[in-house]
Amino acid sequence: MPGATSGIGLALALRLQAAGNKVIIGGRRTDVLAELAADHGFGTVVIDTTDPDSVPAARDAVLERYPELNVLIAMAGIMAPEDVHDGGFLARAERMVNTNINGPLRLMAAFIGQLQTREEAAIITVSSGLAHTPLMSTPTYNGTKAFIHRFTETIRLQLADTPVQVIELVPPAVQTELMPGGSVNERYLPLDDFADEVMALLETQPDAREILVDAVKFLRFAETEGRYADAVAAVNPAVPAGEPG
Repeated sequence: MPGATSGIGLALALRLQAAGNKVIIGGRRTDVLAELAADHGFGTVVIDTTDPDSVPAARDAVLERYPELNVLIAMAGIMAPEDVHDGGFLARAERMVNTNINGPLRLMAAFIGQLQTREEAAIITVSSGLAHTPLMSTPTYNGTKAFIHRFTETIRLQLADTPVQVIELVPPAVQTELMPGGSVNERYLPLDDFADEVMALLETQPDAREILVDAVKFLRFAETEGRYADAVAAVNPAVPAGEPG
């Protein structure tokens, strides 16, 4: 599980392990990985999904130690505000594309061969409610998560003839430091509440294509339910209600 050293990733890793799974977490910082391994007994691997050479090297290290691996959770992601009035946004946008799009693609390419050899396997991607109802201040982040949504929908079709289940986790705004100050934002869903609800959904809906906690449904279904303009206005107070956004 690359990206599981903090936030949503770590919260889910702890719960998955408590449910009896062997969890291998990945990250760039060896000191953090060592601390989490000591504290919680996780397997660990050093991985930087923005580095094309790091991902296959990490795969080889993981499969040497854990040849029975049958689930990939592509958790790593970054989020940052941008203002496209100024072309200086490009460097920040490219970082998000490299992490949020290229990272999952590299993981998919590295592990899909292994997953198809297991009798039961799964890929879990992580998109966002903002893939469906955009936050004005984060255009590239919204776009990367929209890509993940459509990519997930498509690979599910391609992998239908394999043992690999494809699941999309769609978080709302959760109290983490994905954006500075988010962990104390009272308007966001508490992290433990989110993680507990996700685990309950995974356990009670084993064939689910999307994991949707209640708090994200306002964003996820805004367009299909004819509420898009009002949802955009609710997420972006500067946009008048009834405008297209």
